[in-house]
Amino acid sequence: MRRVHRRLNLARMGMALPLLLLCARAHAGVQLVVDGVNDTLKGAVISGVELSQYATRGVSDAQVRRLYEHAPGQVKSSLEPYGYYDATVTGDIQQTGKDWKVTLHVTPGEPVKVTGVDVQLDKVASDIQPIGRAKRAIERMKDKPLNHGAYDTARDNLSEQLTANGFLDAQLVTHRVEVNRGNRSATIKLAWKAGPRFRYGAVHFEGSQFNDGFLDRYVPFKTGDYFSQDQMLELQQALNGADYFAVVNVLPDVDAAKDGVVDVTVQLAPAKRTIYTGGPFIGTDTGFGLRGGIEKRWVNRHGHKWKNELVLAQRLKTLSTLYSIPMPSPNQRSFNFGANYRDANTTTSQSRTLELVANETRLWHGWTRTLGLHALDGTFTVGKRGDEPDDTPGIEHGRSTEVFAEASLSRKQGDNPTFVTRGWSINLAARSTAGTLLSDARFTQFTADVKWIRAFGAKNRNRLILRGSAGYTSTNDFTALPPQLRFFAGGDRSVRGYSFQQIGPLNDAGRVIGGPNLLVGSTEVEHYFTRNWGMAAFVDAGNAFSGTDYQPKIGAGLGVRWLSPVGMIRVDFGTPIHNSQAHGIELHLVIGPDL
Repeated sequence: MRRVHRRLNLARMGMALPLLLLCARAHAGVQLVVDGVNDTLKGAVISGVELSQYATRGVSDAQVRRLYEHAPGQVKSSLEPYGYYDATVTGDIQQTGKDWKVTLHVTPGEPVKVTGVDVQLDKVASDIQPIGRAKRAIERMKDKPLNHGAYDTARDNLSEQLTANGFLDAQLVTHRVEVNRGNRSATIKLAWKAGPRFRYGAVHFEGSQFNDGFLDRYVPFKTGDYFSQDQMLELQQALNGADYFAVVNVLPDVDAAKDGVVDVTVQLAPAKRTIYTGGPFIGTDTGFGLRGGIEKRWVNRHGHKWKNELVLAQRLKTLSTLYSIPMPSPNQRSFNFGANYRDANTTTSQSRTLELVANETRLWHGWTRTLGLHALDGTFTVGKRGDEPDDTPGIEHGRSTEVFAEASLSRKQGDNPTFVTRGWSINLAARSTAGTLLSDARFTQFTADVKWIRAFGAKNRNRLILRGSAGYTSTNDFTALPPQLRFFAGGDRSVRGYSFQQIGPLNDAGRVIGGPNLLVGSTEVEHYFTRNWGMAAFVDAGNAFSGTDYQPKIGAGLGVRWLSPVGMIRVDFGTPIHNSQAHGIELHLVIGPDL
């Protein structure tokens, strides 16, 4: 029995040895080389040739030769969508050890050109601007090489534009591309039956916690207007932005539409009514601090909101409350009433003020417009350095009451809220007292802040960021204005390399007291090594000033960028440039969105 058992094992080993050799041979790989075509066509060829799948997969000698025989036909098929119908292919196959190298020499030949384009579409539909643009994009294919991918995209885009602009029953009844290989020409024939253009019917809100009619203020269209998918998206975004709901689904009832009228159903689910926020934060302008807040997303069935916040930081302490009353209106109008106590201690000033605010906000021609009235009262010192006693010569003291009107316009646009690759923001404001009525000083003031962001380079790994701020003040008594109404420069969002509000006009004692005017600009370039980590180089210039005595200070430096789970974190190291009185490195830390 033992002898038989040994013989069986030897027999098994004898059978296993060829199998092991065969498996070792099966691990051979194929290196595919394609020449004779540009990078776009080379990518199409490599994707279309089955041999490319065996760069890291096992393949036998017989498989390689069979795949090599099929390669010329696969190359020709992969080039036809790009208009090349007369390609010729030759090749070489070489074995090096257990691996194979296959070289395909491709001559694409002359491409087929589009000699005729016939797009038939109802004039009513083609006169609508987005639909007309999509139609002209197809017609511009004439006299160009035939590209099936571009044709499919343009054809589908016109169909989508018809649907997006209310032609919900539109049908593509003719779609042909006729290719004549003999004379290398092609004709495109397309025809749509647009059908009626649908209009809006009623809008039904389901699951709302508010009184009937309240949510009509967010609807950007009226019953009887032509249907538009852009307006459907606008309604969705407006309801999401209202911060009342956890779920918002905007559904046009196309299947139930009658006589060219489509109703809209909006499915809603309320969000959590009360929000509690809080936690530590740090910023070089404010120091380390704690923030806590309580917000009522809605106080009652009329949609009123109430927000309260407490900030306790090393150089800033605030307590604020804001009550908002939305008004029925498509421009999202609301009245707001608030109060803010502020205790600020900067490099050059200290202030303790109470401000009462009443204003109206609304959407206005794409902008957020605010009109309101402010009452500001408090005490302040300017020109102080560090922990100097308040009676130090050169420090200026004041108490001020200012009642003034304010109007502001703000607008921003960005393609990504967490990491903007194309975006901008503009904030404009004007404020003025009514002479010296209820105010210690008469003043009129204008401010402007702009920011522009563009990504460039491969995979948008680089960004150019431009920023600017300007301000102008006319007053009969500048010394009566508290620090909030004066201009200073320096800090995280001003001239980096200087501390927050470190620079500005000086008094007779050589102390910074702020100025009535401001002009600051910044240029920054970022480069990201990974999706979340990058570095920045920047140059900032500007200053606060009086009259025309503008002497800009310059700061420059490098920074680190981290797109963290809580938002963009910016750590900058700046230094003054060409300033004999200021030296060293200033650290700047900012956490928050780009715009």
